[in-house]
Amino acid sequence: MEIAITLLLLCTALFAQQEGTLTDTRDGKIYKTVKIGEQTWLAENLNYEVSGSKCYDNKPDYCKKYGRLYNWNTAKTACPKSWHLPSNAEWEVLTATVGGNNIAGKYLKAVNGWNDYKGKSGNGNDKFGFAALPGGDCNQNDYFNHIGNFGYWWSSSESNSNDAYFRSMGDLDDRVYCIISDKDELFSVRCLQNASPPKGTAK
Repeated sequence: MEIAITLLLLCTALFAQQEGTLTDTRDGKIYKTVKIGEQTWLAENLNYEVSGSKCYDNKPDYCKKYGRLYNWNTAKTACPKSWHLPSNAEWEVLTATVGGNNIAGKYLKAVNGWNDYKGKSGNGNDKFGFAALPGGDCNQNDYFNHIGNFGYWWSSSESNSNDAYFRSMGDLDDRVYCIISDKDELFSVRCLQNASPPKGTAK
């Protein structure tokens, strides 16, 4: 019993060491970061103001909580130096690390901030510190929708010249969905830290 408790405390301590912060030197904003498996992610949606991005409903208070919404072309270059918009494959690594697409939403969604669905809480348990929040979206006609119910995050991977892949989580289930959308849609961005070169490799 004592061994089990010791191992549990050790694992908890090791996990706690994986959390950190990042200061975006472009605007001074400070973000939480978290290492999940071999990847280090922002633990918040990006909130860097640049052309091609908007606050939900054009209200700055939403940006403070949910980050900004970006079209795909803007999202590709919006992350801070040494960070990038994750590819489809890198998103797959994340969801596989936390248990697979069928259950990943439960572990990646924040513990509050998600609406209920048919009387059942849409929140997750945020087991890995990713703290995904439902920032909604904005379409080409400047129509905002789904805040509190769905979160959408761009990947850097194209489907074709007009469309790109994104990840979706909702309040209605625990899945993470891989979907295709028009590049002009505005979705949230989670930045992934660039991988360090192997030791002994020239930079």
